[in-house]
Amino acid sequence: MVLVLASNSPRRRQILADAGIPFTVRAPKVPEERRSGETADQYVRRLAEAKASAIDIARGEIVLAADTVVVAGDEILEKPQNDADARRMVALLSGKEHRVITGICLRKDSQRIVDTAVTLVRFVHLNEREIADYVASGEPMDKAGGYAIQGQASKFIDRIEGCYFNVVGLPVALVYAHLKQLGW
Repeated sequence: MVLVLASNSPRRRQILADAGIPFTVRAPKVPEERRSGETADQYVRRLAEAKASAIDIARGEIVLAADTVVVAGDEILEKPQNDADARRMVALLSGKEHRVITGICLRKDSQRIVDTAVTLVRFVHLNEREIADYVASGEPMDKAGGYAIQGQASKFIDRIEGCYFNVVGLPVALVYAHLKQLGW
């Protein structure tokens, strides 16, 4: 069986490669827009399923798609639009706990598995200079919530509860469990 990753994310590719899970990449073009009234969980599940459905697969292939958001209080944080948005996001996370939610969808023939993983992450308190320096590094710009736990932001995180890889972008143990269900 061949796993098809429906994503351009270098982090998702690296997680699968490091876990020894062989795959090929076919990235879909799916608009990532939240619907009015949609919860974070509903949003990531819908997007993962839409991405998985947008990929043509052959018999014997399993497609894997995912989407990740950060939730601080009641606010859903996606990728920052610009430096000011990144500063706002990181300041919002400073000194607080937030949730990282990833929706996954695996599709094989007519079978479909949709699931989510949630990880709690706590940031230490950051001053304005630390926030400005971090945003100036450019790292926040293509990351949900405006940070990379595996990068320079690692020094800001004093606690996580749940899957570390979920925060990076793919809850690999959950994916592996579902792959086994599908006969991979």
